[in-house]
Amino acid sequence: MSLTLRTISREQHLAYIQSLPAASHCQVPAWADVKTEWRSENLGWFDKDGTLVGAGLVLYRQLPKIKRYLAYLPEGPVINWYAPNLDEWLQPMLAHLKNQGAFSVKMGPPVVIRRWDAAAIKSGIQDPDVKRLRDVEASHIEPRAFEVSDRLRKMGWQQGEDGGAGFGDVQPRYVFQVPLANRSLDDVLKGFNQLWRRNIKKAEKAGVEVVQGGYEDLAEWQRLYEITAVRDRFRPRPLSYFQRMWTVLNNEDPNRMRLYFARHNGVNLSAATMLVVGGHVWYSYGASDNIGREVRPSNAMQWRMLRDAYAMGATVYDLRGISDSLDETDHLFGLIQFKVGTGGEAVEYIGEWDFPLNKLLHKALDMYMSRR
Repeated sequence: MSLTLRTISREQHLAYIQSLPAASHCQVPAWADVKTEWRSENLGWFDKDGTLVGAGLVLYRQLPKIKRYLAYLPEGPVINWYAPNLDEWLQPMLAHLKNQGAFSVKMGPPVVIRRWDAAAIKSGIQDPDVKRLRDVEASHIEPRAFEVSDRLRKMGWQQGEDGGAGFGDVQPRYVFQVPLANRSLDDVLKGFNQLWRRNIKKAEKAGVEVVQGGYEDLAEWQRLYEITAVRDRFRPRPLSYFQRMWTVLNNEDPNRMRLYFARHNGVNLSAATMLVVGGHVWYSYGASDNIGREVRPSNAMQWRMLRDAYAMGATVYDLRGISDSLDETDHLFGLIQFKVGTGGEAVEYIGEWDFPLNKLLHKALDMYMSRR
């Protein structure tokens, strides 16, 4: 199979993404408009008949003071990762990016290596000797993913050491997903743990209502999000980021981004953003007030979002990043504890990979990043 690679139009790129069952929201053309501080390019792979068989959104970040770039393909490119001729896909990409002035390439193959079901995670949490997800036997292992990693290493791609928690990558290496394919909504609800089911009932009984918002409600979203940022000690993104995200993503596809609020007695207590690409639905950002927690607004909101995802025909509801820590004293443990209640599964990707096209500049960037 001889492949050629060239720049494609956004329209071609979008049409290709729309022809697939799903792809990462970080690989749709409009994601470039969300990330305005990066320059972008749409790449296409063509087979010998001239058919588009793969696509990638590349984001270029310029190094301070010199005209050289870090080229980044978040959760991409969207190619056949299991192809035996993987180098025939990636070598032309590296040559092209080098031509564009890239000194280093970072990509995140959307390749799953392990899955742990809720029962396996719970047994890990209960075992005092287990501190990490990877200490627990996986419920499912994908042998082809190991082959992909081996091939990448042989080609000269490298992985940074992140201490195993999966937060050294820009995009999360570990995520939590609720599979929806071939399950009834009843099955999904039965998969929730008792606490979740009780909290959903509690919210219902208290009269919590979950509603969808629009662009004009983003200021109210921001209010809740900034309360959350103070409580959880992170730096919030500005309102303009979410306004831009809403505008560009929904211009590309009117159903790409949604906004939800859970309210009680007319007061919004929690909120969330949702992203949709084909059959893959993500809970992307969440926010909640410090008041009204006893009526369980977050549980009610997740259940509504999950039902909406199901009604859209989604195959997976993705609760995004978790750390792989099963240690109850770890500040990140609460993430997995909340998400495991949905009866879904923890999913490990093969992580992000770097290819230094200029070893000296790559090393300089590495040192700069580690000092930040």
